Parts: sequence; structure tokens; C-alpha cells
Amino acid sequence: MLRRALISSKYIVYIAIIGTFITSLALLVYETLVVAAAVVDVVQEGAVSPKIAKALAVGLIEAVDVFLIAIAVYIISLGLYSLFIDDTLPLPRWLEVHNLDDLKGNLVSLVIAVLAVLFLREAVAWDGSHDLLAFGTPVALIIAVLTFYLKKKEERKD
Repeated sequence: MLRRALISSKYIVYIAIIGTFITSLALLVYETLVVAAAVVDVVQEGAVSPKIAKALAVGLIEAVDVFLIAIAVYIISLGLYSLFIDDTLPLPRWLEVHNLDDLKGNLVSLVIAVLAVLFLREAVAWDGSHDLLAFGTPVALIIAVLTFYLKKKEERKD
């Protein structure tokens, strides 16, 4: 009886799968609406200037950041489904998840991309009023550590 209960308990993961899938979808739809509204605002304003172009660029970089987060949440959803429910999903090789290490590797790669976009946003929006190096150095260190983690993980795999 306990065995059957434990085997059936894997379906509890559906809660996390559905929750992460809905979260990803909501982020994607919401940010698409934000981008569309920003473009409409720029077109309606009709003014063309470097200041407006920079503001639009910063907004689009922020949108890319949200899209990357949505993709990370989607990958969590796919990974959990693949790990606990059905590992025969037709996925690209780089997205295949056979264990928790594979899922962590995908997530770490996306965190690196999100951090890079975060720094890019700060660099584009930089007006000289704050120390960009003080912001960029910790971001670079985190990216370096995560890259080192991925490299060591691949070495262990081989």
C-alpha cells in the first residue's frame, strides 16, 4: 500500500508543472503586451530623438530580461514533466533533462543570460551618475562562478 502511494505521489509534481507553465505563459503574454504598448506609445508620440530611442532601447532590454525569465520558468516546467511524468517528450538535445543536474545546468545557463542582460540594461541606461563598475564587478563575478560550475559539471560528466 505504501509502495503504491509513493509511486502515485509523483503526480503531485503536476502542481509544480502546471504552476510553472502558467507562470511562464502569463509572463510571456504580459510582457508582449508591455512591448506592444511601448511601441504604440512611441508611434503615437511621433517625436524622434536620441533620448526617446535610448528609453525605448532600455525598455526593450528589460522586456528581453522578462522573456528570459519566462523561458527559464518554462524550462523548469518541461524539465519537471520530463523527470517525473514522461521522459519521451520530443525536445532538442540541449533541452533534454535526464536528471536534476541537467535541469540545474539549463537553469544556470539561463541565469547567466539574465545577468548579462541585466548588466546590458544598466550599461545602456547609464547616465554617469552612479558607478557602473561597482554594479558590473559583482555581476561578472557571479557569471564567472556559474560558468566555472558549468565547466566542472561537464568535466564530471565526461
